[in-house]
Amino acid sequence: VQLQASGGGTVQPGGSLRLSCAASGSAASIEAMGWYRQASGKQRELLALILSNGSTKYADSVKGRFTISRDNAKNMIFLQMNTLEPEDTAVYFCIADSTTGNVYWGQGTLVTVSS
Repeated sequence: VQLQASGGGTVQPGGSLRLSCAASGSAASIEAMGWYRQASGKQRELLALILSNGSTKYADSVKGRFTISRDNAKNMIFLQMNTLEPEDTAVYFCIADSTTGNVYWGQGTLVTVSS
């Protein structure tokens, strides 16, 4: 499984961005997909997961501001990020958890929230 994330950029505080992640390869084996982020000097943080049945889970830090969604036909997931704060500045990674037990990582996309 290969993952390609896109949509990062620079936005002002209070703004919005939408990240996308496209899966290719053995995408049919994917059971869950999600988003992590890693800010400079901090540990990687799980933000949101979406399971194959559509159920979602969020970290408390983004609940109510971020929304994860999935397009199964296109093997893509999205992360709609609203009301962004400088603390959201980080590299964002998409991940895929397959039925084989493997976890795949995308290359990361940088989100910078700054005035």
